[in-house]
Amino acid sequence: MPETFLAFDLITSGRSSVFAFAWPLLTPPPPISLAAPVLFGAFDDRSATLMSRKLKYLTLTEASRVWMPDLFFSNEKEGHFHNIIMPNVYIRIFPHGSVLYSIRISLTLSCPMNLKLYPLDRQTCSLRMASYGWTTDDLVFLWKEGDPVQVVKNLHLPRFTLEKFLTDYCNSKTNTGEYSCLKVDLLFKREFSYYLIQIYIPCCMLVIVSWVSFWLDQSAVPARVSLGVTTLLTMATQTSGINASLPPVSYTKAIDVWTGVCLTFVFGALLEFALVNYASRSDMHSDNIKKQFPQNEMEHSSSIDPSSELLEPDGSANFAMKPLVRHPEDSMSMDKLQQCEIHMQPRKKNCCRSWLSKFPTRSKRIDVISRIFFPIVFAFFNLAYWSTYLFREDEGQE
Repeated sequence: MPETFLAFDLITSGRSSVFAFAWPLLTPPPPISLAAPVLFGAFDDRSATLMSRKLKYLTLTEASRVWMPDLFFSNEKEGHFHNIIMPNVYIRIFPHGSVLYSIRISLTLSCPMNLKLYPLDRQTCSLRMASYGWTTDDLVFLWKEGDPVQVVKNLHLPRFTLEKFLTDYCNSKTNTGEYSCLKVDLLFKREFSYYLIQIYIPCCMLVIVSWVSFWLDQSAVPARVSLGVTTLLTMATQTSGINASLPPVSYTKAIDVWTGVCLTFVFGALLEFALVNYASRSDMHSDNIKKQFPQNEMEHSSSIDPSSELLEPDGSANFAMKPLVRHPEDSMSMDKLQQCEIHMQPRKKNCCRSWLSKFPTRSKRIDVISRIFFPIVFAFFNLAYWSTYLFREDEGQE
């Protein structure tokens, strides 16, 4: 597993100390594991007077004889030392008075995470180092000036990128006194390419496959039903697999919004076929009624004499009213009646209605509308989703 190597320089009561850590980040934390070669030291004037200035340093193997601050990791869950092949520990005393103590340990640290923006999130994990029994009256931890944190070059993590780190103090006050504490906040950004390939693109493909049902003939009931049910079950399985790899939380994550909407689109395509099937049977029922009673419609249409129509077009979108009663002796009144006109505005043509009128049945019209409606709505959802969560990725740092 890749490791994150960090080095920490601090001062304990005027004595310089150095810490170096190797941090393999597990996914999904918490907890996170940390394998750390820890180096810390102190400055002692007595060693400076006892050692020769020509000596580079003195290495000791008996670590129990050297005084150490009671340092502990406050967010540690588990930890152990490394003793293969020999105990990974050494002590060096330098002529100028510095005492360096190095030991390799492995730790499992807790890292609370906010997964509201998962997998477009950023997470901050802290490493806290504090004194267990010595109060600030006896022992104080201070960060060394300059560059107290060093990161190994060419650092690569499988699913995260270490963007930056911040050093700070986290002194705690209790009934027994105030204790010195140091912390390092590591800001990790989740790599999105994995989730794009494994989750987002497959979900899009399933939604698009469900739209194939709109292009199948309405009489192909087995094909359309099997296509809708298969895509629905596949989408449900995909959603369950995603949630199985994450800890249960009480809030909605970004990935839940995506899978939920995609599942809704697939389910909507299946419901669309149910509506098409109902409309198709309704159209067939209407056609059967028309075939059973054709004579009544013929008689009803023949009862209207075209020559007796009251309105007749005059060629200019206007209609002239024909006289109702003709009296030869009253030719003047007849002329007035013939001159009576009704002016009507021509009906405006509706492009959508005229286009849908090309399809004779309601079931066919529903399919045609769905071919346009579903892709447009899904495109608008993508626009809203990505514009919302890509610009809210800083929220995960809170």
